[in-house]
Amino acid sequence: MTDEILYFEDIEVGDSIDFGPLTVSREETVAFAAEFDPQPFHLSDEAAATTHFGTISASGWHTTALFMKMFVTEIQKHPGRQAASLGAMGVDELRWLRPVRPGDTLRGRSEVIDKKASQSRPEMGIVRNKVTILNQDDQPVLTMIPIAMWRTRPAR
Repeated sequence: MTDEILYFEDIEVGDSIDFGPLTVSREETVAFAAEFDPQPFHLSDEAAATTHFGTISASGWHTTALFMKMFVTEIQKHPGRQAASLGAMGVDELRWLRPVRPGDTLRGRSEVIDKKASQSRPEMGIVRNKVTILNQDDQPVLTMIPIAMWRTRPAR
C-alpha cells in the first residue's frame, strides 16, 4: 500500500474497502448495554428468553460502534487515506437486519456509491458509501450509508 494521500479526486464510485474480522464478546455486549442501552434483553439471557430474541443480543448501537472500530482500524493501516478523511456529516438508511450475539464474528465492506464536490467548501468533497456488516454465516446484520467529507487536492 502507498502512503500517498488519497484525495477526493482519487476516489471513484465503485471503490471498496473490506475490514474486520472482529469477534463479539459477551462481556463487551453486556458492558456496552449496561452503559448505553440498558434494555433487559441486552443484559441477560433470562430477560431475552421472554422476547423474540431468545438469547442475549448486542444493542444495535453496539453493532454500529463495532463497525466504526473495524473500519477505523483498517483505515489507520493506510495513512494516506486517513490523512484526507475529514469526518462524517451523518448516516442515512441505518438498518439493523438481524441480532448480533456474543460469539459472532463480524466483517464488513464499504463501497463508494456517490460523490460530489462541495458547493460551499471547495477544500472538500462529499462521499457516500454503502456499508454492509456480515456475520460468520455471511448474513448481513447491518447496512447504512455514511456521508463522509474528504479533503480535495490542494491547488498548485
